[in-house]
Amino acid sequence: MWRGLWTLVARAARGPRRPCTRQGSGAPGPGFGATIFALSSGQGRCGIAVIRTSGPASGKALRSLTAPRDLPPARSACLRLLSDPRSGEPLDRALVLWFPGPQSFTGEDCAEFHVHGGPAVVSGVLQALGRVPGLRPAEAGEFTRRAFAHGKLSLTEVEGLADLIHAETEAQRRQALRQLDGELGQLCRGWAETLTKALAHVEAYIDFGEDDNLEEGVLEQADSQVRELEVALGAHLQDARRGQRLRSGAHVVVAGPPNAGKSSLVNLLSRKPVSIVSPEPGTTRDVLEIPVDLAGFPALLSDTAGLREGMGPVEQEGVRRARKSCNFLDMVVSPAGAQTPSGNRQRLLLVLNKSDLLPPGGPDRSPDLPPHLLLSCLTRKGLDGLLEALRKELAAVCGDPSTGPPLLTRARHQHHLQGCLDALGHYKQAKDVSLAAEALRVARGHLAHLTSGGGTEEILDIIFRDFCVGK
Repeated sequence: MWRGLWTLVARAARGPRRPCTRQGSGAPGPGFGATIFALSSGQGRCGIAVIRTSGPASGKALRSLTAPRDLPPARSACLRLLSDPRSGEPLDRALVLWFPGPQSFTGEDCAEFHVHGGPAVVSGVLQALGRVPGLRPAEAGEFTRRAFAHGKLSLTEVEGLADLIHAETEAQRRQALRQLDGELGQLCRGWAETLTKALAHVEAYIDFGEDDNLEEGVLEQADSQVRELEVALGAHLQDARRGQRLRSGAHVVVAGPPNAGKSSLVNLLSRKPVSIVSPEPGTTRDVLEIPVDLAGFPALLSDTAGLREGMGPVEQEGVRRARKSCNFLDMVVSPAGAQTPSGNRQRLLLVLNKSDLLPPGGPDRSPDLPPHLLLSCLTRKGLDGLLEALRKELAAVCGDPSTGPPLLTRARHQHHLQGCLDALGHYKQAKDVSLAAEALRVARGHLAHLTSGGGTEEILDIIFRDFCVGK
């Protein structure tokens, strides 16, 4: 219903279709002169729905729906009767807010309508806004793109906002909030400032090298700054892609012999019956994957076939896939066995399930028994200890988003920091001072691309398309 309604409103506001033209990045494009509107609070029935506008006609739209009242005081909520600007029919009694630019989220004049969240109310207000001259429905991510174009958010902060909207675990929320607060951008700007100082010293030597007034050791200062920056970049690039794992989720495989309780453990960790549980060996014959929240960290949990010599071709294929999945994982949870089935050195948690069947003294204290956890999927005894062990292991794999320097959350970040580090290597190898200066310019350009996009339209399109309409 909502999708169909939005299509009708969009067609009514836009009129005849026109060829799509791409806007340049880094500055407001031709389409940024229009005023946009959208439902920002998500679709579906709710107590309060938020509809927002952005652009030069926002004040006109607010006056049209609240006539004959004047604009409310800036950034103050006022109760107003909303009416259709054409028919005068009352639509809702709502709170309205006025954010004159540039002191707004997008940097433009903005208005917000906090209406009751019933479908009829929301559709009525959206259709009324579509009838106001100069207004059109927003595209996905257009509000945030305008904030970026007007310098309200850097590109890394935009990425942090997108991650915050999509965050499903506490760890993801913490990491996204730090990036939205600008920590990664501030770190990159500090590195860029170091490069700017080093470049200034090198260019001063080029321009005034024969001048007696130029202080000694100018090139040595630049070399020292480059060495310090190399160390900082190298340390940041050696994070084993923890930020990306935290953003997309670590891969955790549950592997072991048949009837060890693998499917029961997957159901217990995912809090729903995703796997079939049966006393018959070989029930699971394929790799079943489900995204879960494990102790606050995102993970892709895989249930696998019991590792044994298969009784038939189907089960043999399941065992083969189980072994193969262990080659592309971050951690194994095994209800039996002391090493990963593939013989690799991934992180391993050995879990002895069915502890409710053990005698009161527990298992035999054999010196050959490796470190392990006792668990009963039936009684849930030992679950808290397992979750704490998983939290520690996943914190090592994904990093702790609450402490330490900000993590790199995208391959784009890795690419530009590696490019900057490579350019610094060219600086050290340069035989000519002019070539050394050019290497510093290239290094600084990579940092600029990381925080501002560098005018690459395709990169910006990929980033902003992750947003929903209204954000």
